[in-house]
Amino acid sequence: MLKKFALIVAGGSGNRMKNTLPKQFIEIAGKPILMHTFEAFVRFDPSIEFILVLPENQFEYWKKLCTTHNFTIPFKLANGGSVRFDSVKNGLDRILGDGIVFIHDGVRPLVSEKTLQNCLNGTLDKGNALPVVPVSESVRYTDETENKAVDRSKYVLVQTPQTFKVSDIKEAYKQPYSEWFTDDASLLENLGFKINNVPGNRENIKITFPEDLVYASAIFAGKL
Repeated sequence: MLKKFALIVAGGSGNRMKNTLPKQFIEIAGKPILMHTFEAFVRFDPSIEFILVLPENQFEYWKKLCTTHNFTIPFKLANGGSVRFDSVKNGLDRILGDGIVFIHDGVRPLVSEKTLQNCLNGTLDKGNALPVVPVSESVRYTDETENKAVDRSKYVLVQTPQTFKVSDIKEAYKQPYSEWFTDDASLLENLGFKINNVPGNRENIKITFPEDLVYASAIFAGKL
């Protein structure tokens, strides 16, 4: 039986949220955002195995939240690093054996079952999958010398979970860290792999700013 893993990366702070509480612990609809994220995967596949990456100084607080909210979904904990690269690498080290791994932002609780199925199917078919959505606004390229319109139809917005064969992404994370590696797929791409896009869902936002909380709360309340 093919094993499936969800590697949930939750190393964010509350700075841009203007909140002293790390954003993954802020409550929406009666529970922390991070718990909603776990539940999205469980609805898709109850057998999925979880690895949660948190800063070590947040371990005890998270465990207290689990007790308070009677949160019983099993997970392994991994220590977050100083950059996301190290956090994901530490999480991958907690996976034993091969299978499919969904690498997901802990503050994307609105990922749909359809998106998760697209990611799984894409990985089974082509070895990896990135959920993307079309760009809906005008796009311009700017630098020190240029400011010009570009064809937005040639661009997409990348979401998570970026999904891979465990053996492939572990091999990719053996590379030395580089600032060029903006996401997990860029490491695999650097080894010569072709990256496969699949449809995401537009609601699958990364909750970062206060207005994102308003939007996500309305979704959970069934008002959007």
